[in-house]
Amino acid sequence: MAKKTAPRAAGTRAKERGPAAASALPDLSQYGRLAEYNRKRHFGVTPEPPGSLASRAPGRPLQFVVQKHRAGHLHYDFRLEHRGVMLSWAIPKGPAPDPTVKRLAMETEPHPLDYNQFEGVIPEGEYGGGTVMIWDKGAWAPTVDDRLGDEADVDRQLAKGDLKFVLLGDKLAGSWVLVRTRQRQWLLIKHRDEYVSTDDITRTKPLSVVSGRTMAQIAQAAGATPKQLTEAAGTDPTPGGAATETGAGRPPRRRSGTRQQPRETRSA
Repeated sequence: MAKKTAPRAAGTRAKERGPAAASALPDLSQYGRLAEYNRKRHFGVTPEPPGSLASRAPGRPLQFVVQKHRAGHLHYDFRLEHRGVMLSWAIPKGPAPDPTVKRLAMETEPHPLDYNQFEGVIPEGEYGGGTVMIWDKGAWAPTVDDRLGDEADVDRQLAKGDLKFVLLGDKLAGSWVLVRTRQRQWLLIKHRDEYVSTDDITRTKPLSVVSGRTMAQIAQAAGATPKQLTEAAGTDPTPGGAATETGAGRPPRRRSGTRQQPRETRSA
């Protein structure tokens, strides 16, 4: 007699139940480029804004934002407005205004424009759970040779994997480039201009540009859990300039027999 198997729990992930379960997922096709963003979040739980496409008023500059985010690990979410969404990259060590420093930037799902206003805490157990700070914001524009570009230029440069642009923010400014090194993996590099600096501005300019708060203050005001509050406080630089988070500012130890993740490089 064939052995009967117990029915699977209703909450089992679709990828574990096979292709047939895909039909049980909500239809998010109406959200287009924001479908992945919406699929990962429970908006009845997280204070993050639901994803919807936005149109840009004629003549309004394109927005950029950098959000310091202590989730499973500290990183900086670098976002550029393009065709109604914010193209997004996660930068583990944050942008560097030093042209000799090439920062690893991992491409993530596009976010809605409303996300540019989000500063607070994503609850534990939710995707990206942790404290979020609006670390920098401002305007950006693509560049082509010696002129400013348009949306079509952005599309072409993204396809090529070589996006050149200028930033005008509170902390970041001047000419930059994102260079793709492999699928979803890029390097953020500062071009040489009058905005070059060797300062580690993630430490010298650590406060929110909209509230003037530290990560710990943001976490406390948003009712973070004790664990989240400790993690957020650990990313704030101390008066001496060093972050208190364990291992901050030091390269990860190499473990024998394990493959290291790609990291940013420093040119000669």
